[in-house]
Amino acid sequence: MPEHLQIYFAAIVFLIVYAIIVSEKIHRTVIALVGAALIVITGILDAEEAVHHIDFNTLGLLVGMMIIVGITRQTGVFEFLAIKAAKGSKGEPLKIMAALSLVTAVLSALLDNVTTVLLIVPVTFAIAQKLKINPMPILIAEIISSNIGGTATLIGDPPNIMIGSATHLGFMDFIINLTPVVVVIYVVTLTLLRIIYRSKLVTDPERQAKIMELNEHDELKDMKLLRKCLIVLALTITGFVLHQYVHLESSVIALTGASLLLLLSREEPEHALHAVEWPVIFFFIGLFVLVGGLVETGIISMLAAAAMNLTGGDWIPTAMLILWLSGIASAFVDNIPFVATMIPMIHDMGTIIGVTDPTALNLFWWSLSLGACLGGNGTIIGASANVVVIGMAEKRGVLITFMKYFVVAFPLMLISLVVCTGYLLLWHIYPETITIIATLGFGLLVALAAMPINKALEKSATKKANN
Repeated sequence: MPEHLQIYFAAIVFLIVYAIIVSEKIHRTVIALVGAALIVITGILDAEEAVHHIDFNTLGLLVGMMIIVGITRQTGVFEFLAIKAAKGSKGEPLKIMAALSLVTAVLSALLDNVTTVLLIVPVTFAIAQKLKINPMPILIAEIISSNIGGTATLIGDPPNIMIGSATHLGFMDFIINLTPVVVVIYVVTLTLLRIIYRSKLVTDPERQAKIMELNEHDELKDMKLLRKCLIVLALTITGFVLHQYVHLESSVIALTGASLLLLLSREEPEHALHAVEWPVIFFFIGLFVLVGGLVETGIISMLAAAAMNLTGGDWIPTAMLILWLSGIASAFVDNIPFVATMIPMIHDMGTIIGVTDPTALNLFWWSLSLGACLGGNGTIIGASANVVVIGMAEKRGVLITFMKYFVVAFPLMLISLVVCTGYLLLWHIYPETITIIATLGFGLLVALAAMPINKALEKSATKKANN
């Protein structure tokens, strides 16, 4: 195929695949693989070039964390945390919404947001049923919190995993630079949600008492396995913190943690691998090849040049363009293919302004991360976690329509982007202050998340000693 026709063909294939992904007429994994096959068959990429464009670091990190979380969920620790949070709220619906949202945000930062909502939503329905309240406000709060929490770390949301892999930004880079604004956005968003839903989340004292009767310790199914999982999780997160200093890829850390947990738990590999969402992995593979076609034909370079002409090449206007374009676009299309397209585009922007070191473009990377992750809150199709929660709610008879979600979440998403705009300007001028605040904030979040688990382990040890 002539070179000029390759450009048109690669662009048309990508746009058709993108449109079908948005429409959900065909499963996104299937259409991504079909598009990738067309790119290779027509000679735009040969087989070796296609493999070269697949980011195996992203895939390895996803597989490793899916295995760790899949084994850990067998212990019931996530349900334990949800019920503990509800009881700590004394059965008051508004406080329960805030507590479950906090658990969702913290777990989304330390694990991943899709897995977190899969575990928290069933508990939410059980609690709402006992209180005889509509679970929709709490579910919406959990969706929004999962995307906010996932924004804070390298492993919390797929766009961050992709950005980290492409730039070699480490776990601590994300913590230091994104945690401060994530905490502010979380507080602002939950405050507004409490105001919006204060008249709808009301129950009576008798029903509140039923929540206090729940025993969270009944959810802990295997304390021996829980200890092993917590040890491996702690080691894995420590590995993420140190990986950029010991020059190990994040995928190596995640797969090492998964291997260690398989060894300690004696879990059957076949059973453990069921926890891996293989359609997601193959969706990424197809997507990487599709974007590789855009890179090799020069389409990405042309888009980068157009963006730089629009902003005049100035850093701040370019960063704001990336932030707001990512935020608005990610509200209406899946943020994963959007970020996959933007990463090489930002690399080319750096080349245009004479910057070849990816870490020198950090203002652009943080703009992309914040826009893509938080923009996913705008609509029910903006992020994978949103779609999962909406589907689970629908199966249980709770219909959250596009407009019901949109009228609440889209304005909150815009507010979060306004906060991010101010933050990025501050970050660009006073980076040292941000570092200090972030380190203290992350330490506090980890301590808060660990407290109820530590108490559960202590209680279990006391019971064994008494017996």
